[in-house]
Amino acid sequence: MTSTEFRAGTLVRARGREWLVLPGGTPEAILARPLGGRDDETTALLPALDNPQPATFDAPTITDRGDAGRARLLRDALRLSFRATAGPFRSFAQLAVSPRNYQLVPLMMATAQDTTRLLIADGVGVGKTVEAGLIAAELIASGDAQRFVVLCSPQLAPQWQAELQSKFGLRAEVLLPSTANRLSRHVPLGSNFYDHYPYLIVSTDYIKQRSRRDEFALLCPELVIVDEAHTCIAPSTAGSSQAHQRYALLRKLADDPQRHLLLLTATPHNGDDGAWQSLVGLLDDRLGAMPADLSGRQHDADRQLLARFLIQRQRADIREYLDEDTPFPARESAEESYKLTPEYRALFDQILSYAREQVSDPSLNVVRQRVRWWSAIALLRSIASSPAAAEQTLRNRSELKDATSTGEADDVAAPRVFDTALDDALEGDDTALGADTSTDASPDAAARRRLRHFADEARALRGVQGDAKLKKLVTILGSLVAEGYNPIVFCRYIPTAEYVAEQLTTALRRKHPTLRVEAVTGTLPPEERETRVAELTAHEGPRVLVATDCLSEGVNLQEGFTAVLHYDLAWNPTRHEQREGRVDRFGQLAPTVRTVTYYGVDNRIDGVVLDVLIRRHERIKATTGVSVPVPVDSTTVMNAIWESLLLRGTEPEQLTLDFGAATSSATADAVEMQWIDAAEREKASRSRFRQATLRPDEVAATLADVRRSLGGPADAESFTRDAFTLLSGQIVDSDDGFTVRTDTLPGAVRDQLPRTKEPVLTFHRAVPAPAGHRLLNRTDATVEALARYVLDAAFDPQVPTSQRPARRAAVIRTSAVSVVTTLLVVRYRLELVVPGSQRTVTQVAEDAQFLAFTATGDNLTWLGEGVTDELLDATPSGNVADEVARAQLQRAIDRVPLVQPHLVELGEQIAAGAVADHRKVRQSSGTRVRGLSARLLPPPDVLGVYVYLPGGTA
Repeated sequence: MTSTEFRAGTLVRARGREWLVLPGGTPEAILARPLGGRDDETTALLPALDNPQPATFDAPTITDRGDAGRARLLRDALRLSFRATAGPFRSFAQLAVSPRNYQLVPLMMATAQDTTRLLIADGVGVGKTVEAGLIAAELIASGDAQRFVVLCSPQLAPQWQAELQSKFGLRAEVLLPSTANRLSRHVPLGSNFYDHYPYLIVSTDYIKQRSRRDEFALLCPELVIVDEAHTCIAPSTAGSSQAHQRYALLRKLADDPQRHLLLLTATPHNGDDGAWQSLVGLLDDRLGAMPADLSGRQHDADRQLLARFLIQRQRADIREYLDEDTPFPARESAEESYKLTPEYRALFDQILSYAREQVSDPSLNVVRQRVRWWSAIALLRSIASSPAAAEQTLRNRSELKDATSTGEADDVAAPRVFDTALDDALEGDDTALGADTSTDASPDAAARRRLRHFADEARALRGVQGDAKLKKLVTILGSLVAEGYNPIVFCRYIPTAEYVAEQLTTALRRKHPTLRVEAVTGTLPPEERETRVAELTAHEGPRVLVATDCLSEGVNLQEGFTAVLHYDLAWNPTRHEQREGRVDRFGQLAPTVRTVTYYGVDNRIDGVVLDVLIRRHERIKATTGVSVPVPVDSTTVMNAIWESLLLRGTEPEQLTLDFGAATSSATADAVEMQWIDAAEREKASRSRFRQATLRPDEVAATLADVRRSLGGPADAESFTRDAFTLLSGQIVDSDDGFTVRTDTLPGAVRDQLPRTKEPVLTFHRAVPAPAGHRLLNRTDATVEALARYVLDAAFDPQVPTSQRPARRAAVIRTSAVSVVTTLLVVRYRLELVVPGSQRTVTQVAEDAQFLAFTATGDNLTWLGEGVTDELLDATPSGNVADEVARAQLQRAIDRVPLVQPHLVELGEQIAAGAVADHRKVRQSSGTRVRGLSARLLPPPDVLGVYVYLPGGTA
């Protein structure tokens, strides 16, 4: 046979194993994948060197006979080994993650669109990264996209890279200012950057620059994923120029109607209707023109349109979705307070007086007044944070000193002073502005001397003796560590985080000698932040992470930490919630997480912020069940607070912890009512867009089909346990899984398993698996290697029958049947043509069918699908005499040629069913079903023959 006769779907034998011929080869090089192997094992077989020969699967013989357990093992190994199936989701067989039921909803929404445009607004910790990864993997596998880019902040880039690689097998490069030159050097002459690197994770702020934006927009990949999309939409009033530039970039990308766009954010609506309309308008221009309030029957059509593009769920919506429990930890929250030492209080009062003088100077023009205003607030916030932050702020020149307009000063200062932008994409967000507002043209020597004097006094207060806030922290953390918690201490400023980490290392190690403390701040590049967190997580003893808000958004910290303490209050309730969401999220192993809100009762700042914003936010959340930002301009609210503190009286009664102290009670009532109204609207919106346009039964049916053909976690567990048992592995059960000693396994098996320091493998049943444990799912490296070994041994004629853990034939007596019943395990190969928006994909898919029949003479009666699964799981009820078993098995094997016409007919039905399934999940899409086809590649392979005899012991 010449190489030209090896068409796609043909089986050949070469290099000592069987291969499946794939589309795309040539007469000189046959493109092939090992039978049951992964796509990354695809290679070219050279006829001149490899001498490929046709390969067929003969029916089993009576020498292949085993028992019921070995028969089930073959079924499970077959299911778990498939890497290309005919199901509607092309990517599923190659995922290294078992999606939760609720995580498939965005994917099903995406497949129903010609061009994927979605706003995934699920809550913090629900798993938006996995949901986006599922969509990306499917668009790539189906040919709807050949390239993708993730736009995110630099600190999230390494996490995205790791998630895409480990869960979806997508190797993406990270494009940051620090990596750009290295990546560019490897682009061949005549090629462009974005074609050479088809999968990219890019810093949004790096690529939004005018010098790069136009080229990126011109060559941008077909799929764009925008993480923390709310940072790319500026307020409809005056807002961050950074956000405006990001929005300009996204608007340019969204203007291409063929570009797939996924927007991810847990905070899609920040109370600004104009910003919300800009955000959804990126998905479809019609959405941007909708009114903000969609209530009422007159807006039914608008709501239905928006539901095609938006999905928004919280934990309560998905905790038990489709009978699958998704575990989240319980959260225990507490408040702790401290009082300033007399020395610290004296310094605070001096600085407050100085700040009042600065902002009240009548000789200043409006710009200089604005500069001093922001610098005074930043200075007071710094001294409330720590002596270290106060000292640095007092010694530094203000970043606003050269501002030429109030707008310029506001753009720089407002997001960083008031935490209003939630813009952690902006590097340097955890630094203070500096207190010295004098310019080179008019230096103020007296003011500088006072600032230096204050700085010296602040420095003298460092340590637990002068800093009551730090002293109380040591006690709180000591209790948390003693109870087994691993806390994260969130600080607002870099000097505070470094100071706290240094002091804690000394203070806590006296009672906890194995404790490790690390600080992670914006001074570290994103890669080093990730490394430092990973090393601390791997520490086997107690650990404390001290971090700034460079880790408050989008970063997964649940693997190593179980508590959050707010050393500095965030001046935005949403950021407060995001900090806690780093540990209180899906994937947290601890059943309970702790959160501690820490504040000063007498520093004149924390109490106002706590009552006006944070407690009020929590109260509204508890009442309505949803969390929403302040629905008015937060800068206006905070300015009112600071006007009260800086420009009004100094008596304690004028600084009461009530919103009325900052502004009139009428304004307070109005703001709270707006806040409650916004929460109620959000509550109604979330119920409306909880599962979007999909019915749960549709999701359930799709899931059942996928898991029936591929096998789910339960199949992976039963297979792994049975395989190791039959291979003489020593199994010890635990609450969450089991362990296996591998030194008793055959050498051929050990050679294929991942290497471990000790001859022990630990398997974990539920997500997430602890570090170093294997997860019982179909794509785990150990499960995958074991399935391959079982199949290779079953089909390799060179392997002695006694060394085959799975058997291709069996005769089983069971009470599950009343007449002699034969079960066939049949493998089908299909050529599947799936048209995508970018290219048409032709693939060879594999499918396993378990078919049962009874016989009366030459008349066969084929049984239903449900019967076959029951047979494979049937419990044997007695022994079968050897001569009876041999006779019954031979009779069944002799019938195999006779059933081939029926097997071919069924295969053609499977091909037609595959087309129908693809059409079903793409029912709303017109372009991606035209040209869809599937055809059987005969002959079907009969891999197993199992005979079931009725009754008890023979």
